[in-house]
Amino acid sequence: MMNKYSAEDIKEMASEENVEFICLMFTDINGMIKNVEVPVSQIDKVLANKITFDGSSIDGFTRIEESDMLLHPDLSTWLIFPWGSEHGKVARLICDIYETDGTPFTGDPRYNLNRILKKMKDLGYSSFNIGPEPEFFLFNTDEKGRPTLQLNDDGSYFDFSPVDMGENCRRDIVMILEKMGFEIEASHHEVAPGQQEIDFKYEDALSAADSIQTFKLVVKTVAKRHGLYATFMPKPLQGINGSGMHINMSLFKGDDNVFDDDQDMLSNTAKQFLSGLIVHSRALTAVNNPTINSYKRLVPGYEAPTYIAWSSKNRSPLVRVPAAKGKSKRLEMRSVDPTTNPYLAIACILDAGLDGLQSDYKLMPEVKENIYAMTEERREELGIDDLPSTLHNALKALRKDKFVQESLGKSLTNSLFAAKNAEWDKYCQTVSQWERDTYMPLY
Repeated sequence: MMNKYSAEDIKEMASEENVEFICLMFTDINGMIKNVEVPVSQIDKVLANKITFDGSSIDGFTRIEESDMLLHPDLSTWLIFPWGSEHGKVARLICDIYETDGTPFTGDPRYNLNRILKKMKDLGYSSFNIGPEPEFFLFNTDEKGRPTLQLNDDGSYFDFSPVDMGENCRRDIVMILEKMGFEIEASHHEVAPGQQEIDFKYEDALSAADSIQTFKLVVKTVAKRHGLYATFMPKPLQGINGSGMHINMSLFKGDDNVFDDDQDMLSNTAKQFLSGLIVHSRALTAVNNPTINSYKRLVPGYEAPTYIAWSSKNRSPLVRVPAAKGKSKRLEMRSVDPTTNPYLAIACILDAGLDGLQSDYKLMPEVKENIYAMTEERREELGIDDLPSTLHNALKALRKDKFVQESLGKSLTNSLFAAKNAEWDKYCQTVSQWERDTYMPLY
């Protein structure tokens, strides 16, 4: 989706399309989209990288005594939203964050992904392609537009209307995404009632991360227009499948997919890359599954991985090798969920794979059996470890893995631990209805 635009191109398009406002978007440590909106009269200031904001008000950014930060728009991300406004059209630019002295802000998730991509290119690789599979739920809303716990349908996997009541909303989402330059490969009802999936074509890592953020914005905006509430919360209801965001990945040198091998399922390069993912998988979980609720999805029985293994034959392991050849040969990481910050997740996944390429890790054998049906003794025999079962355990794994901390950099690592430890502490102090229902009658 990246386009090569000059500042003059953008000024011309803004004038021709009667753009009245420009949204300068960036992402915080928690993956939340932030926005500074300016009137189009400020376009010269925008394009000269002179728009400032208070970084101390953003989670994971700066302290109040060093709060001023600059927004540097990436001109290739210029896009005019295909929905109108009574005040005129609105365009957006995704921005990188800079200090006032002109240096990149190391706590900017997008900057960090670019840092790891540079490392990849220094090793001789040209691109890391990502194909995400984001899932979400559609809930009905009450008379005030607030989400209820009532799902919008009782459909299931690949159901067709009239059972799939989210079809019209999903189609509108697809149409708007296509107007914005997305190449949609598939959209369908997922396994759980009210659950949807829309898959878009793979892109280079930075474009894919930008697209994931744009996708979330579009999904929530269109759902609201249909009187629905879209949520990317991994497990909004118990007893049904949760929402994941499988990450399909491939590594290229020029036009050659270095994961492909004519004689084998995976090239040696792919196997080395995969070994890095396996070695760092427990620490990666803190980044790929960053909320308390993420771990309500990562339980047996709901098609989400809970064990560290890989396979081409079944969908129970952490990493699957889809049946594909040539440029489509890829690895699919199945643990990731849509609450992740895509810039952080993709950076850490890539760097873990690069570590595998530079190290001498021994890749565990492929697991062809259904891991969910194995005894604990059988898993131990095959060397299959568990993924962390809680955010607390994932953070402990990250604390032990200095390499993944380096993948994030010092600033982001400190911000992540601060935010997530506070989240866990607050959760531990919360008394749930389940506890009252279970213990009050007994004690």
